[in-house]
Amino acid sequence: MKTVINPDKESWAELCLRPQIQTDLLNSQVTEILSKVKAKGDKALCELTYQFDKIEIDELKISEKEFAEASGQVPEDLKKGIVIAASNIEKFHAAQKRETIKVETTPGVLCWHKPVPIEKVGIYIPGGSAPLFSTVLMLGTPAKIAGCKEVVLCSPAGKDGKLNPAILFAAQLTGIKNIYKVGGAQAIAAMAYGTESIPAVYKIFGPGNQYVTKAKQLLSMDGVAIDMPAGPSEVLVIADENANPAYVAADLLSQAEHGADSQVILVTTEESIIRKALVEIEIQLEKLPRKEIAQKALGNSRAIVLNKQNIAEFVNLYAPEHLIINTIDCDEFAEKIINAGSIFLGPYSPESAGDYASGTNHTLPTGGFAKSYGGVSLDSFLKYITIQKITKEGIKNLGPVIEIMAEAEQLKGHAEAVRVRNRL
Repeated sequence: MKTVINPDKESWAELCLRPQIQTDLLNSQVTEILSKVKAKGDKALCELTYQFDKIEIDELKISEKEFAEASGQVPEDLKKGIVIAASNIEKFHAAQKRETIKVETTPGVLCWHKPVPIEKVGIYIPGGSAPLFSTVLMLGTPAKIAGCKEVVLCSPAGKDGKLNPAILFAAQLTGIKNIYKVGGAQAIAAMAYGTESIPAVYKIFGPGNQYVTKAKQLLSMDGVAIDMPAGPSEVLVIADENANPAYVAADLLSQAEHGADSQVILVTTEESIIRKALVEIEIQLEKLPRKEIAQKALGNSRAIVLNKQNIAEFVNLYAPEHLIINTIDCDEFAEKIINAGSIFLGPYSPESAGDYASGTNHTLPTGGFAKSYGGVSLDSFLKYITIQKITKEGIKNLGPVIEIMAEAEQLKGHAEAVRVRNRL
């Protein structure tokens, strides 16, 4: 983890760079995968799964037997934890429902909008070495509350050719039944184009590596909606002299263990705080089963000393997926933040709480996209249709305004559509 002391603002943009695969190579590889799936459907999915994961898949869809057996394969304490987390996530997202408000903009002109669930949605769940069953709750729960008619879930199988039973148990809780054993960019392509087994959807959700993120971005230009660019995980921790170094180290490592292409950033006002945190990182790192992965991520990461008055500005430029403010004035500090996916305040709010069970959604924008995107919410699974109802009085009141504007734009037919009503 590289330490940087009081960098000039001219160097901030470079400090905000995330680890990247060479762009041209990434584009060409993902484009080739998308083309194969579009042309060859299920056959391409099986071929690509073997090519990348060395797993032979005979049947892409999870069988009813596998689905039924999943609950019995999950330890009871984990099931209880998943149920509690699901309840908290449901409470938070159900509270996001909006009332329909009708507004009379002009006497006789009534306008409102109604929420409509997106009919067909696809959910991508990262799997393999770290099957993220928690993401099933994060995406399946708001989809259920919104009332989405068809939910398709894709996730890569483990080396045994099966999905982790906790993923299937979480799917049962959220009512998802269409589940397929396919991962990576090829899974995104399958949900976008449809194959013999996997139906096409209208919007695709879910985090993933750079290949998954690139596939989503490319397909969004081909008419398929996506939730956001959500790639390799990242966290930025702001710590002051009151922060416990053990907490700071644990928060950094909790993201570093996600993947070799993850990034963690520590920002503070004193170099001594960095030194203490780095000592703790070395101690805690030895205990992590995913030590090698975390070490690689730490190689992409930085500890930065800044003047306190510059920290919020730097954070807003970096726009982190996760932001932990472990300072004595954390609430006041949070008011200065305008670019972040999710914020965690104080010494007892680890990022992992949001990842699993506090109730907020952990599907968040990465790579600086928090400048223009928010995290997944109930609204992500809805679209809003505007409605207006105009009475005879209303068209007389508003008609002259419409006519003069239409005439000014040389759209006489628009003006006539009003005049014909007011003449009769």
